[in-house]
Amino acid sequence: MLTLEIGGRRWEPDIRRLSDMRDLLCDTEWASSAEDVDLYYMYRDLYLSRADRSRLIEHDLRYDITIIPPRMLGREYVKTAGHYHPKVPGTDVTYPEVYEVLEGEALYLLQNEDASSVVCIAASEGDKVIIPPGYGHVTVNRSNKRLKMANFVCRSFSSIYGPYRDLRGGAYYCTRDGFVKNPRYRDPAPLRRLDAPDDGVLKRFGLSRSREMYSALKDPDRLEFLTKPHDHLSLFEGILG
Repeated sequence: MLTLEIGGRRWEPDIRRLSDMRDLLCDTEWASSAEDVDLYYMYRDLYLSRADRSRLIEHDLRYDITIIPPRMLGREYVKTAGHYHPKVPGTDVTYPEVYEVLEGEALYLLQNEDASSVVCIAASEGDKVIIPPGYGHVTVNRSNKRLKMANFVCRSFSSIYGPYRDLRGGAYYCTRDGFVKNPRYRDPAPLRRLDAPDDGVLKRFGLSRSREMYSALKDPDRLEFLTKPHDHLSLFEGILG
């Protein structure tokens, strides 16, 4: 177990193990007999100071860190379980999320629920990736280095894992032979590849590649797009092409 030290405190992770992921993998034969191991570590609701903790609660935000060591899951690269977000109460708009790569490299595989839009965004240290309303996501560590990433998200909901689990993962698997369609999806859209957002796009959200996103807590109103996305829909226009 990896203990994380932040703000003079020691944080213990929630651990996602292979036994939690067997039903989500491409290589089912390998998954059925592989020894159970830790796959990745999730550190929830972090803060540097009590003042930051108060700001997070007041503005209905949560700051997390996830660490994904490099590993192969049979012929598939290690990944997160994948999830969607619920709708904001009283609206038809689902909650968004924003990620930042702190170390290593990540592939963010985004898809809407019927997989009529599927996007792969490659990100490296300093990049931020916006998960817009209407999209679920899986994160893949395809490198030989550990991936450490942070996220900001609204603290008032629980993620929805069922649709990914029902279809044994996302619409595409990332394998050593490239991306492979998940045959349980009837007709997924072709996978589109995008670069991580540049500073021109990030500026809309009060973010920058050159500043760690945690600094946004100095002015948490800038993060209202995470808790009230229905009031900020114009920010998300065109960010997935």
